Amino acid sequence: MTIERALRGIAGVVVGTGTVLAALHSPWWLILTGFAALNLAQSALTDWCPMVWILQKAGLRRCAAGESKAPA
Repeated sequence: MTIERALRGIAGVVVGTGTVLAALHSPWWLILTGFAALNLAQSALTDWCPMVWILQKAGLRRCAAGESKAPA
C-alpha cells in the first residue's frame, strides 16, 4: 500500500465515522467531518499534510510517478 492510498482511506474513514456519529449520536460530531475537510483543503493548497509524515515513519512508500493500477 502506498501513502496516497492510505491517506485517502484514512480521510474516508474519518468523514464516514463523523457522519455516522452525527446521525446516531450528536450533530456535534460534524466538527470531526469539518476538520477532515479543512485538512484536505489545506493539504491541497500547501502540498503538506501531517498524516503523510506519520505514514512515512510507519514505512509506507510514495507511489511512483505514472504508477497506476487503473484498468485501461
